[in-house]
Amino acid sequence: MSVDSGAGAAAILLAWYDRHARTLPWRAAPGSTADPYAVWLSEIMLQQTTVAAVTPYFQAFLRRWPTIDALAAADDADVMAAWAGLGYYARARNLLACARAVAAAGGAFPDEETGLRALPGIGAYTAAAVAAIAFGRRAVVIDGNVERVVSRLFAVETPLPAARPEIARLADRITPTARTGDFAQAMMDLGATICTPRSPACGVCPLIGECAARAGGAPETYPRKAAKTARPVRQGTMFWLERNDRVLLVRRPSSGLLGGMRALPTGPWLAEPPGLADAPAAADWREVGGGRHVFTHFALDYRVVAAHGADADGEWWPIDAIEDAGLPTLFARAAAIGRAAMVAA
Repeated sequence: MSVDSGAGAAAILLAWYDRHARTLPWRAAPGSTADPYAVWLSEIMLQQTTVAAVTPYFQAFLRRWPTIDALAAADDADVMAAWAGLGYYARARNLLACARAVAAAGGAFPDEETGLRALPGIGAYTAAAVAAIAFGRRAVVIDGNVERVVSRLFAVETPLPAARPEIARLADRITPTARTGDFAQAMMDLGATICTPRSPACGVCPLIGECAARAGGAPETYPRKAAKTARPVRQGTMFWLERNDRVLLVRRPSSGLLGGMRALPTGPWLAEPPGLADAPAAADWREVGGGRHVFTHFALDYRVVAAHGADADGEWWPIDAIEDAGLPTLFARAAAIGRAAMVAA
């Protein structure tokens, strides 16, 4: 059977999915549509994050905010703290904005892509996923796993990201009219468990007879990728300031990187070491460690400096409860360095 027979490829994959679908807390059984709130929440969390990392966060969110109305009524700081560790914090701000927009409109998500895309934080992929998986609409759902499966299935030679329009057309070709949500999740499962990036398990793939990359003998070389440019490096200073068994924390501006999150005070992140110019207080600062944190568009080399006893504006947080502050990963690591150094001093 040729891969050009989209109906045939879809039928093969759906039969495989009926037997091998992953059990995930936000997913309905094959043949059923899922709760739109659960689908939307999981899809926002899963952007740039793995299923294993997302699962406990998703379950904790549902326990705390079981409905869209409950999430819409939540305090911003509580949601940001609950999100800490998932990264890409603009997603959490958009999550709240979207929940409040849906709640204000009556508490029901739109059931088609156009209406979904009008909501805060919902782009083309998320709108297609929610429309297909939660509402059974025919939509072409393309995440990283689907992109890889389609590029191998058709042996797409154009490198990413330029190949994406071609991949979208090919994905549309094989997307069925019925059971579109199951088909989308089957493609995701295939990419996550069999058609993996480095060592695809072609011998157990249901689409082995359809796959042009497998026929060519080098499926692991797809999708083709353009040469990467070097990621720029910035430098910054993190300040650990103690007083009476408490540490100074600040709230980052609501917009921008790690917006709205609690954090250690830090100066600007520049091409050259910024020194102590933006220290939160005059103190006897000493360097106690540092590290590197990689963001999407740059890497940050940071050093941690620590001091005792100075007064400063901010939130004085109990050091013994620092794990409850909801610090993003970068600042949690810097805090661990500062805390350990001061204990050892």
